Amino acid sequence: MIEIPVYAFTGFLDSGKTKFIQETLEDERFNAGERTLLLVFEEGEEEFDFSTYPHKNVVLEVLDQETVTTKDLKALAKKHKPERIVVELNGMQLVGDLYSRFPEEWVIAQEVMFADSTTIMAYNANMRNLVMDKLTGAQMVVFNRLEKDQDVMPFHKLARAASRQIDILYDYTDGSTQFDDIIDPLPFDINAPVIKVEDDDFALWFRDVTEEPAKYDGKTVEFKAQVAMLRRDKNGMFAPGRFIMTCCVDDIQFCGLPCKWKASKELKPRSWVMVRAKISSEKHHLYQGDLGPVLTAISVEAAAPAVQEVCTF
Repeated sequence: MIEIPVYAFTGFLDSGKTKFIQETLEDERFNAGERTLLLVFEEGEEEFDFSTYPHKNVVLEVLDQETVTTKDLKALAKKHKPERIVVELNGMQLVGDLYSRFPEEWVIAQEVMFADSTTIMAYNANMRNLVMDKLTGAQMVVFNRLEKDQDVMPFHKLARAASRQIDILYDYTDGSTQFDDIIDPLPFDINAPVIKVEDDDFALWFRDVTEEPAKYDGKTVEFKAQVAMLRRDKNGMFAPGRFIMTCCVDDIQFCGLPCKWKASKELKPRSWVMVRAKISSEKHHLYQGDLGPVLTAISVEAAAPAVQEVCTF
């Protein structure tokens, strides 16, 4: 199977996606003649000008993101035989829903979100699930139409609420740009003999340890969690974790970590425990072949429930 790289650009209407794609396809460093299928799922005021491209290698298809099928996309790939695909997504649709309909050989090479600084906070207040949907999967977010010397902290916090790894670029109205260099101190000391995670900080710690498991390799942690059992690891393992809400009630899910504990059979599901454990970065089926945090419990003791059963970032 020959993989086809997909460059995806997300964001809401008039956030600057079309302008960026236009300028990118005009740049010979990106557009060196590869056959490119440009899929547009949202039509704004700006239009693509193919006459400025250095090569006659780009073909445009305008589609409905809500109704397009895998069969439709395969037919387009067969028709145009692209070497790569550039996608402008509809901001009012979920990114993952479209990705699930991509043909198997379509592989996301890069995903960038564009956000109009004058409207993104309103979108976040009224449609936070759609904002987080785009921020969570993107490698970079570009906050544009910023005035020079404007306070960027609200935008920084918005991006970091979704991911600690996403790159943040500020694009100013005077034409200058600047990468975000704000350092966020973690609310727990990862260099302490025992990393003590407070109840309110579990969501942040869970995201950090799963995004960068190697950083925690060999360290000891202590946290309060609920007991969950693993279907495939019934002997000597369980999964202490918490219910986490990223943006809204609809996305609440239980987030646990595989933990080795010889007395796991004696634990009652959904009961609260205080866990002290060693962390190792290793492969586990929960991580689908990737490295992730695996705990080896030192102690597991009954504990009072957290004040808030569902934790947030």
